Amino acid sequence: MYRKLEKLYILCCLCIKTLYRQIAVAQMQVHYSVSSSYLYPMKISVIGTGYVGLVTGTCFAETGNHVICVDIDAAKVARMQAGEIPIYEPGLETLFHRNIKQGNLEFTTDLKAAVEQTDIVFLALPTPPNEDGSADLKYVLKVADDLGHIINGYKIIIDKSTVPVGTADLVRARIAANCKHAFDVVSNPEFLREGMAVEDFMKPERVVIGTESEKAQDMLNRLYAPFVRQGNPIIFMDERSAELTKYAANAFLATKITFMNEIANLCERLGADVDMVRKGIGSDSRIGKRFLFPGVGYGGSCFPKDVKALNQMANSAGYDFRVLQSVMEVNDNQRIILLEKIIHQFGSDLHGKTFAIWGLAFKPNTDDIREAPALYLIETLLERGAKIQAFDPEAMANVKKEIGDTIQYGNNQYEVLQNADALIIVTEWSVFRTPDFELMKKSMKNKMIFDGRNLFELEELREQGFYYESIGRKIVEG
Repeated sequence: MYRKLEKLYILCCLCIKTLYRQIAVAQMQVHYSVSSSYLYPMKISVIGTGYVGLVTGTCFAETGNHVICVDIDAAKVARMQAGEIPIYEPGLETLFHRNIKQGNLEFTTDLKAAVEQTDIVFLALPTPPNEDGSADLKYVLKVADDLGHIINGYKIIIDKSTVPVGTADLVRARIAANCKHAFDVVSNPEFLREGMAVEDFMKPERVVIGTESEKAQDMLNRLYAPFVRQGNPIIFMDERSAELTKYAANAFLATKITFMNEIANLCERLGADVDMVRKGIGSDSRIGKRFLFPGVGYGGSCFPKDVKALNQMANSAGYDFRVLQSVMEVNDNQRIILLEKIIHQFGSDLHGKTFAIWGLAFKPNTDDIREAPALYLIETLLERGAKIQAFDPEAMANVKKEIGDTIQYGNNQYEVLQNADALIIVTEWSVFRTPDFELMKKSMKNKMIFDGRNLFELEELREQGFYYESIGRKIVEG
C-alpha cells in the first residue's frame, strides 16, 4: 500500500512538473506574440494636412509606420510630394523629409485609395466656428459619408480634430448608413502646442483615447507604445468623455491666462508688480508656474474657438457657464489693451503717427495668425489713422495674404523702427529679447516702447532712457 502511494505521489509530481513547463512555454509564446506585434508597422491614413494632420502623420511615420496623408487641395499635395513643407513648425521639417525619403510618408488626393490600403484612419479636419460659436462639422461629416462607401474591411476611424461631444456617435451613424464592414469610431483628441507640436507628440504627457472597443484599444495601445515608454499614461474612457476632455483642458488654460491678465490689470491700479505676483503664486504646486504670464490675450486656432464651442454646448444643454462667458469678454478687451496706453500718450487721432510692431503670429515659433492679437491691434490703429511698420520672423507672408499692403513689412526688426513714434511688442519671439538698444535709439523718432509681453526688465529700460509701458507693471518714464 505504501509503495502504491509512493508511486502515485511521484506520478503526480511529474504531471505537475510537465504542466508547469507547458504553462511556461505558453507564457513565452504569448509574450513573444505581443512583443512582436509592437514591432509590426501599422498602415495609417490621415485625412487633412493642417497643423494637426501633418504633425500626426509625420510623427507616426517617424516610428516606422506607413502613413498616407490625404488632402483635397491638389496644389498643396503636389507641393508636399515635391518635398515642400506647407507650415512652419520647429523640428517638423527634418522628420518630414526623412520619412518621405524612407518611403514611410506619402501624400495624395485620392481618399479611396488611401483608406483601402490602411487599417487606421485619422480625421484631422477643420471644425471652424459657426456664427453662434458652435463647431461646424460639415468637413468631418462629409468625410464620414464618403468613408461609408469606401471601407473595404475592418477599420478604426479616429476623430483627431477637436469636435463637440456626441460627434463620434454622428460619425458612426453616417458611416454605418453606407458601410457593410465592421469598424470602430474612436475619439483621440490632440494636445499639441503650436511651436512645440513635434515634442508634444513624440513625448506626450498623456494620451486620451475614447473607445469601449477592446479590439480598438489593443491596436491603439500598440500604436502609441513607442511614445509612452517613459511611463506616461494612455487613458482609456468612453468617446463622449474624451471629446469633452479636450474642450475642458483648453477652456481651463484659457481661464488661467485670463485670470492673470485680470490680476495684471489690477496690479497697474494698485502699484503692484505682476511678475512678483506670478512668481509668488506659481510656486504653489496646486497652481503651477505655467500659463501665468500676462499679455495681450490668447489667440490661435484652439483657445478662442474651443472656449466658444464649449460655452455653446453648455447653452444647448441648458447650463449657464458664467465663467466661460467672462473669459471671452475679458480676452476680447485684453487684445486691444495696448491701444488704451497708446491713446493716453498720443490721443485718439493717430493720423501722422507711425508705429513699429514686433510680432504678428499669435505666439512665437509658429506662422499661425488665426485670432492673433496683433491683427486686432493693427485694425484699430489703422482705423485711427496710424501708419504701421511690422516685422515677424515667420508670419508676415500669412498676414500679407490676410490684409495685403495696408501696412509695411520689414526685412528685420530694426528696419521697421525707422522714424517710428513708438515700438509695440505683440509676440515674444526670442530674437526680440536682447535687442541693440543703441541702434533702436538712433532709428526711432521717440524712445518709447509699449510691450504686450513683458520682455524687458524695468530697470534695464530705465537705464537705457526709454519710456516703457508693459502689462501689470509700473511705467518707466525714461
